Amino acid sequence: MKIIRAIKIGAGVLSFALFLPAPLFSRESTDVIVMKNGDRLTGKIKGLNAGVLYISVPYILGTSQVEWEKVARLESTQLFLVKTEDGLMYTGKLATTNTPGTRPLEIQIAQTSGKEVVIDSSRIIQMNMTSEKFFQRFNGSINSGIVYSKGNESTQYSLGTQITYPRERWEAAASVSSTLSSSTGASASTRNQLDVAVFHLLRWNNWFYDGFGTFLQSSEQGITRQGTYGGGLGRYLKNSNTARITLLAGLAWQDTAYEQDIPAQNLASGMIGAKLQFFQFNKTTATVSAALFPAISELGRVKFNTNATYYLKIKGNLSWNVSFYGSWDNRPPGGLPGSDYGSSSGLSLTFGNR
Repeated sequence: MKIIRAIKIGAGVLSFALFLPAPLFSRESTDVIVMKNGDRLTGKIKGLNAGVLYISVPYILGTSQVEWEKVARLESTQLFLVKTEDGLMYTGKLATTNTPGTRPLEIQIAQTSGKEVVIDSSRIIQMNMTSEKFFQRFNGSINSGIVYSKGNESTQYSLGTQITYPRERWEAAASVSSTLSSSTGASASTRNQLDVAVFHLLRWNNWFYDGFGTFLQSSEQGITRQGTYGGGLGRYLKNSNTARITLLAGLAWQDTAYEQDIPAQNLASGMIGAKLQFFQFNKTTATVSAALFPAISELGRVKFNTNATYYLKIKGNLSWNVSFYGSWDNRPPGGLPGSDYGSSSGLSLTFGNR
C-alpha cells in the first residue's frame, strides 16, 4: 500500500508540473539584445537569474543563455519584474540609455505607474517576464531519478517539482518531493513532502517576512502525517549574481500523527532558518537550506531539517542534479527512529521563463 500511495503521489506531482508549461508566453519575437562584441539578436527576453540572461531566438531551438555582463544594449515592450541587489523591485518595460563607454550599462525601466527609473545593470540580479494573465507568471522545475537492481530486486526513485509565482513585492512558491526505496525481503521506505511559502518584501532594503507550511509523511520515522506552520522575519545577507544568502527567524507550530498507535503530538517552537545559493554562469548551481526548531512547549527538544541540491547544466533547460535531505528529532516518541536522511541523483528540467 505504501508503494502504491507513493507512486500515486509522484504521478500527481509530475502531471501537475507538466500541465503548467502548456499555457506559457506566446508573443512576437521583437526584443532586441546587442552584445558588447557587436552581435545583435532579435527574439524574446525570458528573464535574468544568477548572471544569465535567458532569451528565445526563432531560428535557435530551445532557450539560449548569454552572460549578463556582456550585454551592451537591450529593448523590450514586454512587462518585467526587475529586482536589484538591495532588494528593491520594479515592474515595467526595458530599454537602454545612451551610456558612455567608460560607464556601466544603465537600464531604463518604464514602470506601469507612468514613472521611469534608471538603474546600473550591475545592480540588477533578477528579471522575470510577467503578464496580466495568471498562468503566464509561473516558473519552475521538475526533478526525477530512478535506480533499479535485478540482483535483489531493489528499486529506488525520486520525483519532485518546484513552482514559483513572482510578483513585484511578493512571491508564492510550492515544492513537492517523493522518494521510495524497496527491495526483496524488506519493507518499502517512503517519504513524501509538500512545502508552500509566501514571501513579502518590507519597506527596508533586503528585509522581508515569510509564511510557510510543510506537510510530511516519513515511514522511516513512523510519521503518517506531520504539519508544520509558521512565519518570521528575514533578511538577505548577500544578494548578487553569484550568491544569495538569507536568514529567517520566527515561530512555528507542529502537529504530528504517528504509526503504531502512538498518540499524536502538538509542539510550539521557535524557528531559525538559513538558505544559501551559489551560482557559476551557465554551469552550476548549489542550494543549501536548513531550519532549526527549538521547542517552547517541550523544553530541551530540538528538531532540525536540511535540504541540499547541486545542479550541473547539461544543455538548454536540462541539468543533472544530486540532492540530499535530512530530518532529525532528539526526542522521538515511543522508541521511533529520530532521523531520516538520504540522497538521490537524476535529471532536472526547468520551465516557464527559464
